Amino acid sequence: MTAMTKIISTEWKLFLREPAMVAFSVFFPTVLMLVLGAIPALRTPDPKFDDLRFVDAYGPTLVVIALAFLGLNRLPTAVASYREKGVLRRFSTTPVHPSRLLVAQVAVNLIAGVVSIGLVLVVGKAVFDIDLPHSPLGFLAACLLGMLSLSALGLLVAAWAPGAASAGGWATVVFMLVMFFGGAYLPRFLMPDFLVRVGEHLPPGVGALQAAWLGTAPSLVHLGILALITLVAGTVAAKSFRWE
Repeated sequence: MTAMTKIISTEWKLFLREPAMVAFSVFFPTVLMLVLGAIPALRTPDPKFDDLRFVDAYGPTLVVIALAFLGLNRLPTAVASYREKGVLRRFSTTPVHPSRLLVAQVAVNLIAGVVSIGLVLVVGKAVFDIDLPHSPLGFLAACLLGMLSLSALGLLVAAWAPGAASAGGWATVVFMLVMFFGGAYLPRFLMPDFLVRVGEHLPPGVGALQAAWLGTAPSLVHLGILALITLVAGTVAAKSFRWE
């Protein structure tokens, strides 16, 4: 086992010791789908959703919820806490550079995201016979870039925040914006058109997720914006990050 694999394995075990975060980021999207799907009206085709059922149309938003919890609730606080406790500084005195710890945090997010989204797809198909993503490769690309873009923003918050408490507070503001534009608080069909258009281009890319799930391949523009945000936020975070 390589040093990087060991770090990822350790961070994954530490993640599993956070029951609240595991519950919200991994299981909550599936539980929310089951609760909403228990309402008969939401299992009936509706013209508002192009004659789809609400449980089908809400799928991309469930992905947004999972990715937002991981990228903006867990990662910034965890990284800022490591710096506050001197963990990153101690890593810098060893042959293992502390940047590997940050990479491991993103890797844990990716693993947890796969589990969470996989649960939504499997349970949704088994219980409600929801449509699986029409463009599997496009959906995979949208999920990956969505997770990376939110993780980059989370690392940027961790880089700039003076402590773990501040990182949690700042990240919560970004988290709430992501959840709002992703349709978690208010269904997107009730939003003004310009807010829907803005939300489609913001991380984690609900427009790309919705296109891949309900239609065809996501727009290259949507994917390109997510990639650009990942690159810019990740670069700024790397250049401004303080190890102690």
